[in-house]
Amino acid sequence: MTPASAPGPTPGTAPDDGDHVVGRTAVMRGLRATGHSFRVPLDHGDAASERIEVFAREYSSLEHSDDDAARLPWLLFLQGGPGGRGVRTTQLSGWMKAAAKDFRILMLDQRGTGLSTPADAATLAALPTPQARADYLAHFRADAIVADAELIRARLRSGPWTVFGQSYGGFCTLTYLSKAPEGVERALVTGGLAPLTGRPEEVYRATFARVEERNREYFSWYPEDRERVTRIARHLTAVEEFLPSGERLTVRRFQMVGSFLGGNTRVHGLHYLLEDAFTTTPDGPRLSATFLEQVQGIVSRGAQPLYALMHESIYCQGFASGWSARRVLDEYPQFRDDAAEILFTGEMVYPWYFEEDPALRPLRDVADVLAAKDDWGRLYDGDVLATNTVPVAAAVYRHDIYVDRDLSLATAAAVRRLEVWETDEFHHDGIADDGEAIFERLLGMTRP
Repeated sequence: MTPASAPGPTPGTAPDDGDHVVGRTAVMRGLRATGHSFRVPLDHGDAASERIEVFAREYSSLEHSDDDAARLPWLLFLQGGPGGRGVRTTQLSGWMKAAAKDFRILMLDQRGTGLSTPADAATLAALPTPQARADYLAHFRADAIVADAELIRARLRSGPWTVFGQSYGGFCTLTYLSKAPEGVERALVTGGLAPLTGRPEEVYRATFARVEERNREYFSWYPEDRERVTRIARHLTAVEEFLPSGERLTVRRFQMVGSFLGGNTRVHGLHYLLEDAFTTTPDGPRLSATFLEQVQGIVSRGAQPLYALMHESIYCQGFASGWSARRVLDEYPQFRDDAAEILFTGEMVYPWYFEEDPALRPLRDVADVLAAKDDWGRLYDGDVLATNTVPVAAAVYRHDIYVDRDLSLATAAAVRRLEVWETDEFHHDGIADDGEAIFERLLGMTRP
């Protein structure tokens, strides 16, 4: 079916008043999709703060009439990240298909992402100094995202809603339960129980170990890829190879393709990436154009600069990150780019990202300021979480390389009314693997 337009606003939403603008509704394969734009303060603690826009898209199933859909309760989805925009979909499948049976889904473009007011090299350049840019970005963490969500909930005239957080979205959900639990009817979390205390080093020590374990598992499946990876690394050391965007591909940047290891739905794709890495030329073996094109799409942070800028700060409460992952790397020489047999890396962010990735080079100074910032506010309230009354169901993936299982279980034990489903069937991308079953199981765990 060709997408069609229907007039807005959606019945049951707040009227357009400048602070909330409802767009037209697109009708696609089995769904309605309606855009909402909200004007919110940059700093929710300052009445005189400048305003930015936060965008969210409403999805509902055509199995419900317009009137019936308008009466459904809301489900707020918080995407992974930091810096990840909301999911764009043209048909209901997976967890969204399951959720649309009972809910209207509100897919948030967290501040700085998607159609929300952007925060990237181009827009941050308008601020005069690296310190001014860092001060601006200090308002782009989970506490601000939660404050946005509560303001949006009020403008939609919604009662407490269901919050579903994937990965970093789960971190945000814990912040929601700490700061505004009255806005949450139930919470669902997949691969996203953040440590409530402690420093990033603790996280990276745990996840380095998980990533090493995953490397061993991968090479046990594809032993021929062990030789291929070593060959690619030695080739990159001896021969200059350039990505299509023009920058040199280094060994340590090549190691970033280990992002494939973080899921069941992607991990075997790494084998396909590696199998045609080389091509024969008159000058000898070179990396193929197909390989280099694919690698560029994996290792560039051009589409998600906030991830690199803000990643370590999501673990900081009253202290500086100090480029934590870079410091912990010294304890794991097997991950160095000059190791005899290199390993793929995980989601850690290093200072050299801002030297080798053209999209990040203009942001190096502000990244250094953020890494030195030592007055980050609290994201979680242990006392509030210990007396939580909101039903919470969390999927903890036993071999997750991004959100450590042991740290997740420690958090679960500290949150009242949080029930854990621990499984080794899925990895971090579980909701892309069998999202319908995962969602229905978690939802059932929160119902009487």
